[in-house]
Amino acid sequence: MNPTLLFLAILFGITGTRTFAQKSDSTTLIVRRTDDFQVNGNGDNANWTKTDWVRITPQEAAGKPFSTKVKLLYSSTGVYFLFQNEDEKLTATIQEDYGSLFKEDVIEVFLWPDPSVPIYVEYELSPLNYELAILVPNIKGDFNGWKPWRYEGGTKVQHATSIQGGNKVSKANVTGWTGEFFIPYRLLRPLVQTPPSPGTQWRGNLYRIDYDHSYATWSWQKTSGSFHEFKKYGTFVFE
Repeated sequence: MNPTLLFLAILFGITGTRTFAQKSDSTTLIVRRTDDFQVNGNGDNANWTKTDWVRITPQEAAGKPFSTKVKLLYSSTGVYFLFQNEDEKLTATIQEDYGSLFKEDVIEVFLWPDPSVPIYVEYELSPLNYELAILVPNIKGDFNGWKPWRYEGGTKVQHATSIQGGNKVSKANVTGWTGEFFIPYRLLRPLVQTPPSPGTQWRGNLYRIDYDHSYATWSWQKTSGSFHEFKKYGTFVFE
């Protein structure tokens, strides 16, 4: 082989995957590795400095297009998420887990680890720190959500929120709120049989809903009317 071609082949064989794994694009989000830590709703753990913010943009907006940004990390036991949301009022009255949180202010993550089956996980968190975790079978647009069975111990999501510029009470005037949570792989079984390793890819999406000035939504990958258009989701690449 020509020495120059041989050098290029070796170079790209060694560095091609590495270069890709260090750069996100509009449909790909790189998820960096971390040690495990406890979430507190403030997003101030030093591990968050290992990665950069990803902005999710208005999909359907009424009123002010508040800034919304997200960080992701993964460990040997699960995936971490951090949302920072600019806001003016906590439109949140639901005071229970598994309520219809999507009818009020909320952040949402959709995880589709195995694209060979039309089943994915949806997780929602309200500013008041109430959660909704469901498994969603979606057969040609006909979908329904199922609660996890024996949702306790190591299968539970760790979650916490904090409020900026006001109190954590319904209808409070604020300047923003933070949502931080950790989804363990144990909750994702059998969709996830083993923890991700470098190069593993999942499909997924990131959303926010706000009701300050009627219904407004933000998303990482755009959908056309339904958050459940899973074939339009982007790709999470584990570094």
